[in-house]
Amino acid sequence: MAGMASEPGTQSRVMFQSADKTEEPPHRKLGKLTVKYNRKDLQRRLDIEEWIDNQLHLLFDCEEEEMPELEIDIDELLELSDVEQRSRLQELLQECGKPKEDFINGLLYRIKGLRKMSGPLKK
Repeated sequence: MAGMASEPGTQSRVMFQSADKTEEPPHRKLGKLTVKYNRKDLQRRLDIEEWIDNQLHLLFDCEEEEMPELEIDIDELLELSDVEQRSRLQELLQECGKPKEDFINGLLYRIKGLRKMSGPLKK
C-alpha cells in the first residue's frame, strides 16, 4: 500500500511541476535580458540601426525591394580600428554612386562608445 500511495502523489507532483516549467523559462529569460543589457544601450543600438536604414535609402535612392543586399554589422565594426572601420564601410558602399563620406562620418560618430553585444541577441 505504501508503494501505491506514493505513486499517485508522485504523478500529481510531476504534472504540476511540468506545467510550471513550461511557463517559467520565458519570464526568467526576459529577466536576464533586462539585467544583462541596459535598456538605454539597446535603445541606442536600435536608433543607430534605424538611422542606417534611412540613410541607405537616401544613398541608394530606391525602394526597399530595389535595395542591394547590404549588411552593415555594428558589432563587426566595433572590433575594428577607426581606419579599418572607414575602409570596411567604403568597401560595403562601393556600389553606391552618391557621395558617402557624410554617411560614413555620421555612422562612425554614432557608434563611438557603443559596446559590442554578444550571444543570441546579435541576430
